[in-house]
Amino acid sequence: DVAGAGGTSWAKVESERAKDPMQRRLGTTFADWGIPTAECITSVRAIAPNIPLIASGGLRNGLDVAKAIALGADIAGLALPFLQAAAESEAALEALAEVLVAEIATVLFCTGNATLSDLEDSLALQKLA
Repeated sequence: DVAGAGGTSWAKVESERAKDPMQRRLGTTFADWGIPTAECITSVRAIAPNIPLIASGGLRNGLDVAKAIALGADIAGLALPFLQAAAESEAALEALAEVLVAEIATVLFCTGNATLSDLEDSLALQKLA
């Protein structure tokens, strides 16, 4: 699992939990620290071409999922959009799933691909990532 910068900042989480002012400051200072998800995917895939690779960290929509797959991920995970939808209602979760499927289908159409597997090594998407 490569969870790049852009997702949950554990430094920020720990700074919110800290009682000690120095620990709070350290967490705030390093809240944006991390390697971007796209760089994590390409770096890991370059040295481990045959392992299953899960991308997460800042992915928010179907286009982000498609970009992650084009960069070398096998699957992608999104947390924030699902947490937000779950806080709203079960219907919002279902609607989000439908939107994600439609976004991915649109990416496939726009790139002339039939399946997510076809997106691997898609130069058009890699340039967008």
